[in-house]
Amino acid sequence: MEPDEVLDALVEVAQEAGVTVRVLPRGAAREGEPQPESNVCRIRGEPWLILAPGESVEDRISAAARAVRSFAADEAERRFLPPAVRERLDRD
Repeated sequence: MEPDEVLDALVEVAQEAGVTVRVLPRGAAREGEPQPESNVCRIRGEPWLILAPGESVEDRISAAARAVRSFAADEAERRFLPPAVRERLDRD
């Protein structure tokens, strides 16, 4: 399974469990500011997954796996996930 497919599968699980997913626009940082990083957070009590397209796909996969483990573990357990996706959930 290609890394982009793993990322897509993790994002799908997160979204189905109610996690809001946002992909930042490229060049989101102002001049002199650090580049944004993919991460998981709560905004007004709601779970969010923020993906920074300037990061490697591996970094985005790690953030998506954290989101699933933190906010969508029940959803991930109820459904079939390809072995490569399941491995990322167990590894990260």
